Amino acid sequence: MKKNIVIVGLGLIGGSLAKAFTQYTDCRVAGIDTDPAALEAALACGAVTKVGDDNDLRSADIVYLCLYPQADIDFVKGHLSAFSPHTIVTDVCGIKTEVCRALTALSKKGGFPYCGAHPMAGTEKHGFSASRADLFQGASYILVPCSAPAQVQELLRQTAFTLGFGRSVTTTPEEHDQMIAFTSQLPHALACAYVMSPRCLGHRGFSAGSYRDVSRVANINEVMWAELFLDNRAALTAELDTLLENLSDIRSAVAENDRNKLEALLRQGRLIKEELGE
Repeated sequence: MKKNIVIVGLGLIGGSLAKAFTQYTDCRVAGIDTDPAALEAALACGAVTKVGDDNDLRSADIVYLCLYPQADIDFVKGHLSAFSPHTIVTDVCGIKTEVCRALTALSKKGGFPYCGAHPMAGTEKHGFSASRADLFQGASYILVPCSAPAQVQELLRQTAFTLGFGRSVTTTPEEHDQMIAFTSQLPHALACAYVMSPRCLGHRGFSAGSYRDVSRVANINEVMWAELFLDNRAALTAELDTLLENLSDIRSAVAENDRNKLEALLRQGRLIKEELGE
């Protein structure tokens, strides 16, 4: 039986979900976006079959919320009466504590199941033009159940595998946000701080893989990431403090010409990386 899918927000992740559903499944996909150009592009390439409305929300099997965190919450508030008891509502937000709390409360009020999620995939680019069907190949799909029934979790997990995801983990909103502060938000902050050096303007001809690896995600959507940083400020601040402490130790060893201390610090980092085998 074909499923009805509604994707709210056709940016990088929402657009890629639409394209993946179209390419790898026989689901019917409707798209909702405030940007007419994104809708036009999604229709033109066949990523969605129609522009979604409240009737599509009402008949949907799964609704994917792919907006900024507060915009997801506002969208559900504004369309609360359009969701049916059989419709699974999920999101793709990069932070979870506040989003899950708000959407869980709204789901109870509206009488529909909600399960938080976070596709661990992306690029340094954004917008529908950067989306692609194979974005999720081999990626991790994080489920944050928030009291969602087991059958809802399993449906979302199996759907993710159909779209190309390689694994799925289940966690709490709090653990998710603590880990994401380290694995995602801290690298973005580091990349931005790194390219702010006055040396960056003259790097061409002097840089190779190391520069590319560290600086890549500085090509950032500052509006979205500022919201994500601030919504997760406690966890991110703690990770920034740890990074600054470690950098300070390395700086001191260099400034003091302390070769033994410097080698010990660099060795510690190497051994941790080798132990992880990544």
